[in-house]
Amino acid sequence: MNAGAGINMNKGQTLLKIKGVALTAVCLLNVLLPGNAAAEGGTLPADVTKPAIPIVADRGPFSIEVYPLRHKLVVFKDKKHYKTYPVAVGNLATPTPVGEYQVIYKGKNWGPSFGPRWLGLNVPWGAYGIHGTNKPHSIGQHLSHGCIRMRNRDVEELYDLIPIGTKVTIAGHVLGDPGHEPRKLAQGDIGADVQLIQNRLKSAGYYSGVCNGKFLASTAEALRRFQRDNGLRADGVVSISVYEKFGLME
Repeated sequence: MNAGAGINMNKGQTLLKIKGVALTAVCLLNVLLPGNAAAEGGTLPADVTKPAIPIVADRGPFSIEVYPLRHKLVVFKDKKHYKTYPVAVGNLATPTPVGEYQVIYKGKNWGPSFGPRWLGLNVPWGAYGIHGTNKPHSIGQHLSHGCIRMRNRDVEELYDLIPIGTKVTIAGHVLGDPGHEPRKLAQGDIGADVQLIQNRLKSAGYYSGVCNGKFLASTAEALRRFQRDNGLRADGVVSISVYEKFGLME
């Protein structure tokens, strides 16, 4: 992720600039709980065991980096390139979540759409993971609902290689496609951009809840207080003017 980089665009388009965004702060240390809305294929399987505590340390030799625009998943061992796999990632409506996560559980044979293996990530606002597929033609495209799809033989290999606790970094611009303005956010929305707004509200002293990427009533009320104090329309909606006030856009 290039959290500190500006993105230059053609004339007439918006210039986005991320300033000092800490995507891996405490807000990303929440455990994914069964019952959250699934990113692909319904709810979590019934046999998923909730981790007792978040996994917060990256101690293993392996790490994973995912590059959605290139449809690549790269495995590193002892910080050196180990192997690269082609993948399918989320479409524009349901993008693969940008940020740094960890593998918190592993499972087998959860149904044809997930292939033979699943590696679950601790994305706090939904059930996202790395898994196989019964649609191998989707590999190399933006065709998932946010999960990272692999060829079945590849995910079986990855499953045997990668331990629980492995760090997974998903690259990309947290506000979305740099060719478009960031989306307006309102109560009911979920995603990394919601989590970023919660983080900013919390840093400014307006929000005391969990930065979980879920735009609930507590986030809306905190946002309205921020809007009132900054001379903005207090409607609880993250508009372009709110992004500008937070220094996320110029």
